[in-house]
Amino acid sequence: MHDHAPHDHDHGPATGHAPHDAPFATAHDHVFLGADHDRNARRTWIVIAITATMMVVEIVAGTIYGSMALVADGWHMSTHAAALLIAALSYRYARRHANNPRFTFGTGKLGDLAGFASAVLLMLIAALIAWESAIRLTSPVTIDYTQATIVAVMGLAVNLACAALLFDRPHGHDHGHGHGHHDDHGHGHSDHGDHPVKARDNNIRAAYLHVLADALTSVLAIAALLMGSAMGWLWLDPAIGILGAVIIAHWSIGLMRGAGAVLVDYLPPDQTLSDKIRHLIERGDERITDLHVWQLGPGHHGAIVSIRSPHPQPVSNYRARLAPLAGLSHVTVEIEAI
Repeated sequence: MHDHAPHDHDHGPATGHAPHDAPFATAHDHVFLGADHDRNARRTWIVIAITATMMVVEIVAGTIYGSMALVADGWHMSTHAAALLIAALSYRYARRHANNPRFTFGTGKLGDLAGFASAVLLMLIAALIAWESAIRLTSPVTIDYTQATIVAVMGLAVNLACAALLFDRPHGHDHGHGHGHHDDHGHGHSDHGDHPVKARDNNIRAAYLHVLADALTSVLAIAALLMGSAMGWLWLDPAIGILGAVIIAHWSIGLMRGAGAVLVDYLPPDQTLSDKIRHLIERGDERITDLHVWQLGPGHHGAIVSIRSPHPQPVSNYRARLAPLAGLSHVTVEIEAI
């Protein structure tokens, strides 16, 4: 953990920080990216390549052979490819600007911003599926069951492969190290660097949900086509399309809530970090008068702790108490003697 004042800066050995006279010099870095940031970025680009290739194949083949089912599915895949591109570019931008001092608390939240944008796009896709399905319910069209089933099976195979690549298995770890100094201002910061603990990456989650949504539509389509072919029910395909749209919209809302909460610094009720901070700091006549905790990036949280006591301890003492908290990567301690 690191400890520094707002005007005096301290840096440890072999950290690569700017010298004291450099503009925007900092006592430590503010790289709050997820533990699997680069791995997730590579996997997202691989999935984009697979999706884009399949998209082009379907559109070209459908045009050559006069298959509207292939052409439609190809253009449908293009919307998911666009969403995946948002995720991939946000990973690249966050990594490239991770040490940019103009991002006061780093670029860890960019993935949540991209995830929220992808959730909005996913909701629009659900609305389009529902709209098209509703039109087909009122105005049924003839379906080439054999051709449509082949397309759905191809799409399902591709999407399952992509989903396996994007499935997020967080296995981060936490590295703690401390050095620093204390001054009259009574501020302390802790930074665990670029090694967060286990955490949900809303960006890779958004990419995964786009692929999963496509796989879901393929599964439902196959079921509807097989039953429709056997029973002759033209209405079954659009009816199941509406069901799929409802499920996708539900996923989208969940993603919006998760990513949006991070963007507005909202901690869910099951987040116990605030309680743990109070438990470690408040002893005897020491009381926390103001506490702010927020997420800086996947597996990283920041905190501002205001302490009032008639016998305040040195900042290093409070810093040491908070050291065991995994995921608490940036701390400011304010002390008021009474």
